[in-house]
Amino acid sequence: MMWNWGGYGWIAGLIMMASMVLFWGAVVVGLVFLVRGSANQRPHDDRADAEQLLAGRFAGGEIDENEYRARLAVLRSARYQH
Repeated sequence: MMWNWGGYGWIAGLIMMASMVLFWGAVVVGLVFLVRGSANQRPHDDRADAEQLLAGRFAGGEIDENEYRARLAVLRSARYQH
């Protein structure tokens, strides 16, 4: 048997340990980028959220119909400016 790894001894052991740490580090970093990348691919429309919030305020009686229609018109006109 080759107990001293062909004459390299502890140097070969250090190289193998460093390789293992680098390998698993690359796997973890790759998984983190994969998870973060897939989370950012969902489209998100802030104006649709704003319209829903406005509709909720109108339904809850916080604002009247005139104010609701005026604010809704502003939100929808802002959508077409971009």
